[in-house]
Amino acid sequence: MDTRETDGMLGPEAPPEALEAFGRLYRTIRRLRGPGGCPWDIEQTPLSLRETLVEESYETVEAITEGDGAHVCEELGDVFLNATMLSYMYEQEGAFTVTDALSSVSDKLIRRHPHVFGQTEGFAGPGSDGRTDTADKVLAQWDLIKRGVEGRKADSILDEVSRGMPALERAHKLQKKAAKAGFDWARLDDVWPKIDEELAELREAVVSGGRDRVEDELGDLLFAIVNVARHLKVDPGVALTRTNAKFTRRFKHVEEAMKRAGIPMDASHLAEMDGFWDEAKRGE
Repeated sequence: MDTRETDGMLGPEAPPEALEAFGRLYRTIRRLRGPGGCPWDIEQTPLSLRETLVEESYETVEAITEGDGAHVCEELGDVFLNATMLSYMYEQEGAFTVTDALSSVSDKLIRRHPHVFGQTEGFAGPGSDGRTDTADKVLAQWDLIKRGVEGRKADSILDEVSRGMPALERAHKLQKKAAKAGFDWARLDDVWPKIDEELAELREAVVSGGRDRVEDELGDLLFAIVNVARHLKVDPGVALTRTNAKFTRRFKHVEEAMKRAGIPMDASHLAEMDGFWDEAKRGE
């Protein structure tokens, strides 16, 4: 798409300081990766930065959950750093440029929002006339354009869900995809019996002692719980992250209290640890 055709649709110009900030980050990364730059940065590859990108994304989610604006700002900066660094690595290889990546995502946003930017060529579905007025209609239109105009076809709609996602997040995404095709529980009340069923089957598997079956049934139970989260419109990954943080906070209180009391941290003093755990819980 020729950007000159869309620039007039985008509203007010970006603040000069925002444009400069993007350019400064790009120039900084070029310097780090260039001759005389940082040996560590020069040694990195897209493969070596995969885990870092995921880690920074999770840290950003944690900061958002905590409601700490300054922390969110810092972590989003790290996400921008990793995304730009990765893009520049491919630019160095000649695969594509940072400009290509930025232009591509802008083009996609404009193409998939005909209700905002005007009709998308080859698309005459809902919203092409500008009357997409609910979030659900927008999502349906997004998928129609993705498949009908962009030709994003797969043997199964589930093939669109990355296999590289963590298992919990992937389960959530798989369920959402299936639900869009109408394969879903009609209501939340229908999911509760499924959890009871899977829990009973897990208990039976534990008694039988078959490890493979235990893994299967435990996976089924977790999958059913993800279904509950989805029907409650709660991201299970975010919910579990909150619980991890809560557990960490309370356990640290237990450690500190046991140390002050001169009591060893071991199974023989579980009663004392439980008492301090309840103390931490009450303190929240």
